Amino acid sequence: MHWSGVITMTTDFGHKGPFAAVMHGVILTRNPAARVVDLAHDIPPQWPPEAGFWISRAYSYFPCGSIHLAIVDPGVGTEREILVVEYDGHVFIAPDNGLLAPLLDRAEGAKIWQLDLQRLAPLKLAKPSDTFHGRDVFAPVAAELAAGRLSLTAIGKSVTDWTPGWLDDPEVGPGKVMGTIITIDAFGNLISNIDEALIRDFREPVAQFAGHEIALLTTYGRAKPGAYLALVNSFGVIEIAKAEGSAADGLGMGRGAPIVINDGYSA
Repeated sequence: MHWSGVITMTTDFGHKGPFAAVMHGVILTRNPAARVVDLAHDIPPQWPPEAGFWISRAYSYFPCGSIHLAIVDPGVGTEREILVVEYDGHVFIAPDNGLLAPLLDRAEGAKIWQLDLQRLAPLKLAKPSDTFHGRDVFAPVAAELAAGRLSLTAIGKSVTDWTPGWLDDPEVGPGKVMGTIITIDAFGNLISNIDEALIRDFREPVAQFAGHEIALLTTYGRAKPGAYLALVNSFGVIEIAKAEGSAADGLGMGRGAPIVINDGYSA
């Protein structure tokens, strides 16, 4: 692995308090040359599916050799494992709680290890806190990997399984795809897990959502102000939006809501 020096961080820490900044500090103390990028710290507390969704769709925009830390960890301090994954020229480190399932379910050829703290004695880690493994485990491991002082094969045992994701993949049928809202962006757009590829053959795709039938348009400006629309967003998935407004507020829907895309064309 040729390390790029880039380390991304995705957490549910939010922006109150020093938690994310402390992780920056730990990384930079061990590896001053590292470049730390905050991917997202506003993942809803204890909601791994959203972290996994964003990582699986965002990692490819970073240089090969990047390390991606993901910490949404309801089981911190318990017997849950920590996974380290090498895939597509990148490395991912996250608790084994389903967070990485959106990536691993499609990551043919991925190499997966369970982190073994006993093998990390040369790093001289302090005894990990029961509540802040991001600072005490994730950050130093990422820093040492990025510096080239730690080998992937030395961090733990190789494994071939992982905890399944919390949400089902979209269900595909003739002229119909059923999915789930994964996240809501800052504009109130409701973003689903339905990939554009799943409706590529639909001639007149229409979203059924929250009791509405919503046409699929190419961009926000194609709808009248205040109207709802569906579109393929910049990450290649279907979202529900409200022109010049918040679809989440207007429809009263959120994460986990079901969404169906039908092909309205009839010959």
